[in-house]
Amino acid sequence: MASQKVLVVTALVLSVSSVASAARAQDDYPNRPLRIVVGFTPGGGPDITARHIAQRLSERLKQQVIVENRPGAGGTVAAGQVARSAPDGYTILSVSSAHAAAAAIYSKLPYDTLKDLAGITETASSKYVLVVPPSLGIKSVDELIAAAKARPGQINFSSAGVGSGTHFAAEIFKNMAAIDVVHVPNKGIPEAMNETVAGRIQFFMAPIANAMNLVRDGRLLGLGVSSRSRDELLPHVPTIDEGGVTGYRQELWFGLLAPAGLPRPILSRLNAEIGRILADDDTRNRWAPIGMEPRPTSPDEFDRLIAAEIALYTRIARAANITSQ
Repeated sequence: MASQKVLVVTALVLSVSSVASAARAQDDYPNRPLRIVVGFTPGGGPDITARHIAQRLSERLKQQVIVENRPGAGGTVAAGQVARSAPDGYTILSVSSAHAAAAAIYSKLPYDTLKDLAGITETASSKYVLVVPPSLGIKSVDELIAAAKARPGQINFSSAGVGSGTHFAAEIFKNMAAIDVVHVPNKGIPEAMNETVAGRIQFFMAPIANAMNLVRDGRLLGLGVSSRSRDELLPHVPTIDEGGVTGYRQELWFGLLAPAGLPRPILSRLNAEIGRILADDDTRNRWAPIGMEPRPTSPDEFDRLIAAEIALYTRIARAANITSQ
């Protein structure tokens, strides 16, 4: 009996000690450098947002914030690494819409998207613009749909790769417009853009930041933007909804995630600090010229967005038979 009492007391002491240690760790946070892992090469949205936030967050937290690029398998290599990291607030994942797309098309992932990773905040959103080569002779969304219905299976569209945001944005357009068009994937956005400019591709749902100068120069024709309202960067381009696909709306979003189980005080601290960065005029002024709008949210709001996007992409992937290669 005495030995049992000793064991109980020892367990209670260890439990109290563990709780106290965790509390001290939270109170001291952060006491060493943080890492933001990006699952893509430098220069894209997840990287641009991460680097700006890292610089400003370092100033606010008085700790170095390092950006680490770990591209591979549509961002899933980086996501798996962060999902396996300690939930202590020192390892963060920068993602885009491709994070939800991966959950819809990969049959086996090294992590559970909704259980192993938790939202800190959405960081930014951007629009797509449906572009065609001027040589195609099509000048509106309605004309493109009419041409596709007149020649089923003969009009093609490009993307930055199977399962990319550009792929799903076009597949959703295809589904809502009820047209039969052929997907021709490319290695990335630059390649897809070049193929469209050359006229080898009939249309591309391009990120507005990548397409706006080509549209302004007349090398591509913008038929419609993917948002509810027109965009200030291309004010003459109507929305796809205006063009005849009622209710069409797709955004390219970006955000930050942490390993699941991150203590709420640390999660709240990160959300608040990053929220202040995103609300700052400097952030808005830096991102506006490249078509990105700061979009701070609560952790729960970002989790709900990811879950809703996975459900949508899964439905579209099944309808279009999209699977990982």
